[in-house]
Amino acid sequence: MSRRHALRAMGSLALLLQAPQLRAASSPGSANIVAVRVWPAADYTRVTLESDKPLAAKHFLAANPDRLVIDIDGLELSPGLRELLGKVKADDPYIAGVRVGQNQPRVVRIVLDLKQGVAPQLFSIAPVAAYKHRLVFDLYPLQERDPLLALIREKENAEKAAAQSVQDALGELIGRIDRPELPRPPASAPLVGPPAASAPASAAELQTPAPAPAPAPIVGAQQKIDRLIVIALDPGHGGEDPGAVGPSGLKEKDVVLAIGLQLRERLNANPNIRVMMTRDADFFVPLHERVRKARRVNADLFVSIHADAFFTPQAKGASVFVLSTNGASSSAARWMADRENAADLVGGVNNLAVKDATVLRTLLDMSTTAQIKDSLKLGSEVLGQIGRVGNLHKRQVEQAGFAVLKAPDMPSILVETAFISNPDEESRLRDPDYQAKLVQALATGIARYFAKNPPLARHRPLS
Repeated sequence: MSRRHALRAMGSLALLLQAPQLRAASSPGSANIVAVRVWPAADYTRVTLESDKPLAAKHFLAANPDRLVIDIDGLELSPGLRELLGKVKADDPYIAGVRVGQNQPRVVRIVLDLKQGVAPQLFSIAPVAAYKHRLVFDLYPLQERDPLLALIREKENAEKAAAQSVQDALGELIGRIDRPELPRPPASAPLVGPPAASAPASAAELQTPAPAPAPAPIVGAQQKIDRLIVIALDPGHGGEDPGAVGPSGLKEKDVVLAIGLQLRERLNANPNIRVMMTRDADFFVPLHERVRKARRVNADLFVSIHADAFFTPQAKGASVFVLSTNGASSSAARWMADRENAADLVGGVNNLAVKDATVLRTLLDMSTTAQIKDSLKLGSEVLGQIGRVGNLHKRQVEQAGFAVLKAPDMPSILVETAFISNPDEESRLRDPDYQAKLVQALATGIARYFAKNPPLARHRPLS
């Protein structure tokens, strides 16, 4: 066979191999996958299939080994769907691998090989914002971790690391003082010589050392957690919900997470404070879940961090908001509250999984005048400090019906650090030095609030 004939045959074979896939992608009535996204996190992993038409799916769990099987109707294999195979990372806490195949005509089967047992949730989201139809499956752990116990362990590990660091530094100093200086060998002496004679090792020395004992259980954990000041930090948006996006593409979810992580590190430097973050990575947390997380650790206060946008790029300056039960303090405050309260629509919430559909209304009804009064005090201290490092949009704390501020039993504020829609302020928010100044201002405002309003001792039961 000539070289030309061989090349022609190989080309025909390649077309034959691709033909079923091309036909599947263009089959009339079938949906096309436009994006595949995977959001791994310790809390849960979310997998999203975005398509130009709604998808119907069924799922079941299989064991030995653990896996989740999902059958999607009205879909055929396509390059977009095959992307899913490459989206799963090795460090995903729940998914070990993905397999995709055509189970039946117009039915695609996705098999998720699992690292642990999960409680899956599968739901659809209608088109909203820039998204088309989304099919979402969330993989939750079978047993939710105890956040208070996690705070205790984190505090103890930090204390051990600090003590070890001091001990190492002290030992090195003592060693330098006590260690006699060895005489230098004469110039003619060899640098390397035969090993000196030594006594034979004893039987005990030759034995394999015993393994270190397992760490003792936490002693007095309940007393420790009751004495702590617990601060809930809430970086807004995340995962499917980018929040506001600046002129150059900076996403609100990214900048507020960076600020939140730095603020956690700064606050945790105080041995009497522990920070619980509603999210510490790029994943979405529904509004009611953010409130629930803060209440679950009996937080002493709640700080939600944002970077807002407005219709025009001229809007500038930071703001601090607290809850209002009687309407917003300004039309701008009402607009911002409405925008932030719509985060669940963009981020994607499984409404069927929300046990109490009126949970947010109930929380609002439970909010007290005293809680709002304390929130105003906290907001005033924080706003005063932020005004030292940047522009203020309003020089007084504003009020509006932000859903995320509806925890009835703790002072709660929402901080809009700047208008990310303003090119100058977007540039500042991207600057690590400016972020550090914001973090210092937030930490100082919180410290000034506690200095004037010492927190009461709280009983925080461990699960």
